[in-house]
Amino acid sequence: MNDTYHEFALLLMLSAVVGAIAVRLRQPLLMAYIIVGIAVGPAAFGWVGAHDQINLLAQIGITVLLFVVGLKLDLRHVRQIGPVALATGLGQLSFTILFGFLIVLALGKGWLDALYIAIALTFSSTIIIVKLLSDKRELDSLHGRIAVGFLIVQDLAVVIAMMLMSGLGGIGSEAVGGMTLALSLLARLGGAAVLLYFLMRYVLPLVADTLARSQELLLIFAIAWGTALAALGEYAGFSKEAGAFVAGFSLASTAYREAISARLTSIRDFLLLFFFIDLGAKLDFSTLGEETGTALVLSLFVLIGNPLIVMAIMGYMGYRKRTSFLAGLTVAQISEFSIIFVAMGISLGHIGAGALGLTTLVGLITIALSSYMILYSHRLYGWLAPWLGPFERRTPFRELAVENAPAQTERPDILVFGLGRYGSRLALKLREQNMRVLGVDFDPEVIKAQQRTGLDARFGDCEAPEFIESLPLKDLPWIVSSLPDTGANRALISALAEHHYRGRIAIVARDEAESENLRMLGEVEVILPFNQAADFAALDLAARIASAEVPDLKETP
Repeated sequence: MNDTYHEFALLLMLSAVVGAIAVRLRQPLLMAYIIVGIAVGPAAFGWVGAHDQINLLAQIGITVLLFVVGLKLDLRHVRQIGPVALATGLGQLSFTILFGFLIVLALGKGWLDALYIAIALTFSSTIIIVKLLSDKRELDSLHGRIAVGFLIVQDLAVVIAMMLMSGLGGIGSEAVGGMTLALSLLARLGGAAVLLYFLMRYVLPLVADTLARSQELLLIFAIAWGTALAALGEYAGFSKEAGAFVAGFSLASTAYREAISARLTSIRDFLLLFFFIDLGAKLDFSTLGEETGTALVLSLFVLIGNPLIVMAIMGYMGYRKRTSFLAGLTVAQISEFSIIFVAMGISLGHIGAGALGLTTLVGLITIALSSYMILYSHRLYGWLAPWLGPFERRTPFRELAVENAPAQTERPDILVFGLGRYGSRLALKLREQNMRVLGVDFDPEVIKAQQRTGLDARFGDCEAPEFIESLPLKDLPWIVSSLPDTGANRALISALAEHHYRGRIAIVARDEAESENLRMLGEVEVILPFNQAADFAALDLAARIASAEVPDLKETP
């Protein structure tokens, strides 16, 4: 037991050190984790023997990852993806699978290996791309919004691919006929759809409403629900990944989606550390050297071919070459889903372990290079712009229409954190002044009560940076916090600074001591409601006394 504990302590320390170096080199952390896995595994120093424990944490990490993906796939958001993101996403998926399949076949692989690898080459890392675009403050730019749109299409595609391939568990088996396999898959999909509809319609909203009264219990329920459906998905002949996604998707339309997602993100990142360490430790370098040439060819296809496909589609749809180029660079790498997808194929017995090593090698090459391509995208465009003319129409009509479209007016004028007695009253009075107000609170009953009054209210935790990121902060002039805890206000200010909020912040203080503590947090305005109420009452009483006759208080005989 002590040896296992020491091994985990060593793993975490190495991951922190190598991760710091990766951040310094402006590389995604998953690169560092895979390198740590290689270093501590049998291919290098062989320091770690707790493979079963690491593998268990890795599987839970994948479960949480797919759960979070499903959680963010609200059907209302899917409907808002738009024709450009949908066409670009589906077009890139189709062309990459087709040409990737032919290339892998030409390189001497079997048809099933070629199919898995070709599908894996289509997926780009949403986590990495959103982080890079956010660091560059381009997430709200035109090419950033389009990129996020077709990344959602890719996320949908990877889950559908996982469900289909895991459902075809008997593929390649002579004992199972094609028609029998197809009917079995349709029956299981139909049963899963009926069960999911019943749960989403009648059971889960009531359960979530009850458990949401405790943030900790809501988090435990989310993890329990994700792992339970992952186990059920595997039992039903699909995969743990497919079950975990369905578990997240079943909660995606609830009011607690953002709060659960924000709480799970840090847990996901921690557990995925063990997946990539486990992956690095299992890489077989005796066969990986033979795949170097194949990996380089496929890496060039991903780095160059995928962006060209996106540029061609977006150019045809009426976007400028600059927008198409910047959006296209975001698909110049494969993602953690690609590795998970191929690993699933190995666990199902469809393909051999060599495909995982090849996919991982392509992932390391493309992620490392594409990160710098995205970071220096504008300089890269300046060099390549003279040769990108064929990817632009004579009149980029769609982009001109976007530029000339009227500005949206639905963004709130003020955001109020904490909808207790003071916060809700403040929101009410602001609405009476024709202000657009968005309220945030972590009590589901408060949210429901405020929504019944017509207030735009959202359930969420202000201490979670991921939840703050989901709020409409751009060009928002004012944020008011009536949260009672100084620690919560400190976390809120830190999260707002992390997301480059430039508006004004006002915080409600209960007394002078708290007011002094709040002023030390930064450039905030402090509201002292008791002082203001006393001042207002004093002025009001003074005015009444001055304007009224003094009553005769002497007793009459």
